[in-house]
Amino acid sequence: MLTSLQIQNFKGWRDTGTIDMAPITLLFGANSSGKSSIGQLLMMLKQTIESSDRKAVFFPGSIHSAVQLGSYREMVYQHDLQNRIAFGYKWNLPFQLKFKDALSGKNYVADQIEFTATVGVEHTHSKELYVEEFKYILSTKGQEILSTAMKRTTDKKHKYHVTAEGYSLKRNQGRAWSPGAPVRFYGFPDEVVAYHQNAEFVQDLNLQHETLFKSLFYLGPLRTRTARLYSWSGIAPASVGNSGENTIAAILASRTRKISLGYRKRTKPLEQIIAESLKRMGLIDDFEITAISEHRQDYEVKLRTRSSKYSVDLPDVGFGISQVLPVLVQCFYAPPGSIILMEQPEIHLHPSAQSALADVMIDVVNSRENGENRNIQLIIETHSEHFLRRLQRRIAENTISQNKVSAFFADISKTPATLDPLQLDNFGNIRNWPENFFGDEMGDITAHAKAAMAKRMEPDNGESEVAK
Repeated sequence: MLTSLQIQNFKGWRDTGTIDMAPITLLFGANSSGKSSIGQLLMMLKQTIESSDRKAVFFPGSIHSAVQLGSYREMVYQHDLQNRIAFGYKWNLPFQLKFKDALSGKNYVADQIEFTATVGVEHTHSKELYVEEFKYILSTKGQEILSTAMKRTTDKKHKYHVTAEGYSLKRNQGRAWSPGAPVRFYGFPDEVVAYHQNAEFVQDLNLQHETLFKSLFYLGPLRTRTARLYSWSGIAPASVGNSGENTIAAILASRTRKISLGYRKRTKPLEQIIAESLKRMGLIDDFEITAISEHRQDYEVKLRTRSSKYSVDLPDVGFGISQVLPVLVQCFYAPPGSIILMEQPEIHLHPSAQSALADVMIDVVNSRENGENRNIQLIIETHSEHFLRRLQRRIAENTISQNKVSAFFADISKTPATLDPLQLDNFGNIRNWPENFFGDEMGDITAHAKAAMAKRMEPDNGESEVAK
């Protein structure tokens, strides 16, 4: 689970400042305020880690990728190639990282890693990216135990050297050497291990980084259209897909999984959890997926809404249901320890359903499987006032603790733009509401009152006709 994030010189952000993250982290802001860029950086890093090119510092994406960011010039702040993109984040490890110094025999145990990196372009006329520096800091119970880094020299040869603090790296005997460039934006190359007598642990750091981003899943703001029939070959998808295209396959693949929505609550099949969540949101009364034949791999999705006595196909119900179904499935289908990044999960939903969706998200972060917490983290970009208001209410009601929710507002009225934390207290109050956070509500109320008063003062304001 990510505990903090900071981004500098990326797209519209000169500096986001430290983003303290929680199991539910909300990003608010006007259109084109830069809140989507935060998720785009994370997804680009995931794409880079999963790319086959170990030498590519960044993989900005292709037509099949979650994000397509183009060239370095297009993604760097103010399109200024003199700027360097810098980013850093901390995350809690699902299991302790343990290793031993082969020379001293000292044992090391870490439960949290902090990573920072700086990336630039070689020359203003060049497209070649390079890692200026990256650094890992290992901690246990909040106390730093060691750090190690790779940094490029500033001379013409531009070699890299490896450093460590709190750990004594010892080189093998031989001439001076350079370990070569890092692997992608984060990795120690194999030469670092080969040239030292006690550097094997850096391979564990590479692996921990890759594990972190493999746990990151993305769901975009517009989900795929529904169909009357779905074909499933029996293969379990990794996720519902960036647009929800694997939603039905994910439900079918998880029919043996059972989940509870909190400690000492009864476990239920995942499909039942989804159906009950939709019903709780006031969207349906019944939901089922059935095979159309024993000899075919085709399935149909039938739903019954509150206004109907008969079940209908998924394409025949409101668009909001088809848009929220992938959201719910991704939240409960994702494996334990997942980080789920979502844009506008509330899109096309009625305000009351948006409020109920917040309750479902609380269920997600409280959910358990096989007797253990699932430890799901949700990073949500949203425009929904109703979603936030429900979370505030639940904090006041002690349904969810204050420290499980963090919220930020992208303020583009400032130059450069800022990402301001909303100060949620234990009663669910926000102590620093940004101006016009959800529009100028008070201005509309005042203007309406003035207009109504002026209309009443008119000689023929229409009220006489109503009275007749």
